[in-house]
Amino acid sequence: MYKISNMHRRIGQWVMVFFFVSGLSGCRVSAQKTCEWPCFHGMDRTNKSTETGLLKEWPQEGPTLKWTATGLGEGYSTVSVADGFIYIAGMHEGQTEVFCLDREGNRVWVKPNGKAWSTAAPHARTYTGARSTPTYDKGVVYHLGETGRLAAFAAKTGEERWYRELKEDFETPDTEYGFAESVLIEGDKLYVRPAGHKGYQVCLNKHNGELIWANTDIPGVEGYSSPVLMECCGYQQLVNASSDCYYGVCRETGKLLWKVDCRNRQGLNITNAVVLKDQVVISSGYGKGSMLIKLRAAGEEVVPETVWHTEWMDNHHGGIILHNGYLYGSGSNAKYWFCLDFGTGEPVWQIRGKGSVTFADGMLYLLDERGSLKLAEAAPGEEATLTGEFQVPEGGPGMFWAHPVVCDGTLYVRHANNLYAYDIKAE
Repeated sequence: MYKISNMHRRIGQWVMVFFFVSGLSGCRVSAQKTCEWPCFHGMDRTNKSTETGLLKEWPQEGPTLKWTATGLGEGYSTVSVADGFIYIAGMHEGQTEVFCLDREGNRVWVKPNGKAWSTAAPHARTYTGARSTPTYDKGVVYHLGETGRLAAFAAKTGEERWYRELKEDFETPDTEYGFAESVLIEGDKLYVRPAGHKGYQVCLNKHNGELIWANTDIPGVEGYSSPVLMECCGYQQLVNASSDCYYGVCRETGKLLWKVDCRNRQGLNITNAVVLKDQVVISSGYGKGSMLIKLRAAGEEVVPETVWHTEWMDNHHGGIILHNGYLYGSGSNAKYWFCLDFGTGEPVWQIRGKGSVTFADGMLYLLDERGSLKLAEAAPGEEATLTGEFQVPEGGPGMFWAHPVVCDGTLYVRHANNLYAYDIKAE
């Protein structure tokens, strides 16, 4: 089911007249005086900030805490930062909610977005809460709730523009851990993965939620990664994952172009692919490991070829950074942070820990799932160069699984009910 007001339906129809005008890819927005991080892993989904002038070392107690926003509820959603505001999601009393905060952490608006995911499984009872990070694009915030409600909100007021119930519309079986994808906007298109019988990967009109195309050829049940864009072999591609594989589809038609079998012992592919020209790095936890895939054109077909495979960095869900020919991320089995050579997959250095990572100004921000946050140089060497570490306060029960974000001289770290903003500008 999807619904849209009459006023916004007319606006959407008017915009469709100009549908041939393509916008910037990914989550790009117009230039602003302040930093923009408008969706999960930033505007190009590399998880790398372009900011400079940041601290290269932290004092013993860590950087200065500017403010703490509370009342966010349970969740692992991280922040999007755009147009002077911060967007995040959480769960209160079985209800998923989307929050808008100002740059000082004050609440501007909060809106519901469907029933929250829950489970009776003892091992997963602490995993409840919002997963998806809101996506900002040209004055609208898009969010996917854990039970499949996809909605568009006016960014400044929170007014709901439209919504769709993905499980109902695309006949999606019950998910094991709820919907976790952060949707991707490209021009007038919105990409989302219902993982349903009527559409595993789909493309919608971002203005009204109407279907543009749906792919039903992708094997497996739901994946938990978010999509990335690439262009190679004559196609503009969308790369994502199911429980059984990583795959690329044509962004214009939805045609399945290639897939690489990748199923770990839990059937959970969570880490975003990393792309560079005609190469794709995929990583899967629970001992599966990482591999580099090279895509080759063969007529109208796209053929994936494995360059290397390693078990060293079986990334759980904390993400991988590619910088200057090296890959940085953690492994779920070994519980180490790794630096791997991009070309060979060979380990360069490793340090104890496991969690999520982001990058800014030549530095890695390594957030351990137990709350320790390290600052390290994004560089190879005989060993990692650590230049700071501190313990993030607890905001409630559960792991520190929300990915950190660096934007506008601020390091944002979310844990459960709280969002912490640290000043990391160099003097």
